[in-house]
Amino acid sequence: MDYQEKIALLRQRHEALLARKNEPVNNGRSDLDTLTFQENGIYEKYKYPILTAEHTPLEWRYDFCEKDNPFLMQRIMINAVLNAGAIKLDGRYLLVCRVEGADRKSFFAVAESPNGIDNWRFWDEPITMPDGDNLPATNVYDMRITQHEDGWIYGIFCVERHDETKPFDTSAATAKAGIARTKDLIHWERLQDLSTLCQQRNVVLHPEFVEGKYALYTRPQDGFIDTGKGGGIGWTLVDDITHAEVRNERIIFGRQYHTIYEVKNGEGPHPLKTDKGWLHLAHGVRNTADGLRYVLYMYMTALDDPTRVIARPGGFFLVPEAQEYLGDVMNVAFANGWIKDDDGRVLIYYASADTRLHVAVSSIDRLVDYCMNTPEDGFTTGASVETIKKMVAKNRNL
Repeated sequence: MDYQEKIALLRQRHEALLARKNEPVNNGRSDLDTLTFQENGIYEKYKYPILTAEHTPLEWRYDFCEKDNPFLMQRIMINAVLNAGAIKLDGRYLLVCRVEGADRKSFFAVAESPNGIDNWRFWDEPITMPDGDNLPATNVYDMRITQHEDGWIYGIFCVERHDETKPFDTSAATAKAGIARTKDLIHWERLQDLSTLCQQRNVVLHPEFVEGKYALYTRPQDGFIDTGKGGGIGWTLVDDITHAEVRNERIIFGRQYHTIYEVKNGEGPHPLKTDKGWLHLAHGVRNTADGLRYVLYMYMTALDDPTRVIARPGGFFLVPEAQEYLGDVMNVAFANGWIKDDDGRVLIYYASADTRLHVAVSSIDRLVDYCMNTPEDGFTTGASVETIKKMVAKNRNL
């Protein structure tokens, strides 16, 4: 097979992957292995991951000049596609993905789909993100996308740099919240990083003004990994988004002993507005003998006060299952993007094991019902048993 034939075969296989039709997992069983997915009536998971390292453009990975690359090697290898912000813009379903190279550096790239489910294709080039605070970022990732009522589309993301107070510790890092805005996801204006007294990751912009100010969900922490005294999901109001500063921060959803969010508790994407309240998707982290376990959970807040929690269904909402469990960082489900369609359909984009992206489909009605009518966590074994017994008694009387 000559060089051009090898390239043609490579492109043919890549196109087959991109054009592959996705479908809901039927009867609770995945055809990919012998393990099963839970059927819970809340959402439907889909058979194939929607985006993986193999979905990235061949031009990002291969030098197609035979003289310079006679063995047709991947010159730039991609390790993972994960944690994506999401937006529907001009009828197009768009994900601002975290793409991680073999060198551990992450960057942002936009993928587009005609239906939000399959046929995802990356735009030709990754996003060129200007540096903030006149300091180059070692790494950027996990962008939350918010189409704000001020007319801008904002992206808030984690900015990682070496902790220069520990020059001899090559693993010491600091985390700040980078802020940028755009109209088209192509041209980005970088704003000042969020000014705060502690490290911040998983900062999310509320889509509406609150008291005439920009509102941020935060996750304060003492260190890059350890939350320390950081209490969970915080809330702060900002006068000027171009020079955002945390002055008064309070916790609106705290961590709790022996729960799914006992170690870390952070907002996912920005909340969705419904006629019953704001729908929130968040992540909770607990420690296990096998390391940290990341799961997704939901809660709701009041329309007139986004800080007042009105529903908090107990336990997790979505966890890694079957082949989703395996990857770079096992036992992790994470989401920082979802899309509400005009017909009420909700597309939830989640990553598994810090490796690949998936979609789960639900609806506003189902998610509100889930939040409002699922029992809360009673925080003790006895309370959990009593909750089950009440449902058993109710079913007996039907």
